[in-house]
Amino acid sequence: MIPRKVFLTKGVGRHKEKLSAFEMALRDAEIAAFNLVRVSSIFPPYCQLVSKKNGMEQLNAGQIVFCVLAENATSEPNRLVSSSIGLAIPADRSRYGYLSEHHTFGESEKQAGDYSEDLAASMLATILGISYDENVSYDVRKKIWKMRNEIVRTTNITQSAVGDKNGLWTTVIAAAVMVP
Repeated sequence: MIPRKVFLTKGVGRHKEKLSAFEMALRDAEIAAFNLVRVSSIFPPYCQLVSKKNGMEQLNAGQIVFCVLAENATSEPNRLVSSSIGLAIPADRSRYGYLSEHHTFGESEKQAGDYSEDLAASMLATILGISYDENVSYDVRKKIWKMRNEIVRTTNITQSAVGDKNGLWTTVIAAAVMVP
């Protein structure tokens, strides 16, 4: 089975129980009705990145659904948590791309998103034979990759939240959901 489509989603949940906070995050992301199976980080050849609405219309409650899922949680008041999925799609659609998961504490949504996007693009660059210098800033690498015209698109979806002030579990998720 090779997914034809992928959509991105994110959510946050809070509850006194960690598992329930995770469930609330899934509900916020609108993917709680599926039996989710976590998979590794390959964006299939010829796969389309579609809107959440488009992808959701093709799934049914109870369905087994594959996804790349980033998750983070805290019960520490005021602690910043983030989860992010980065995506890099090659210009040659017959090749596969990469999805990356990043879960972090203390990073803003932008920082976490940039990091996950850079991670996915870096993984793709290495299989495409594009030089990768980790000492060069993400913005500089992004310009180099775009000039080479081998990485057509990079993006991310990131959810961050500040831990509940009363110590409830705060869970953040970001997901790339695969549609058969």
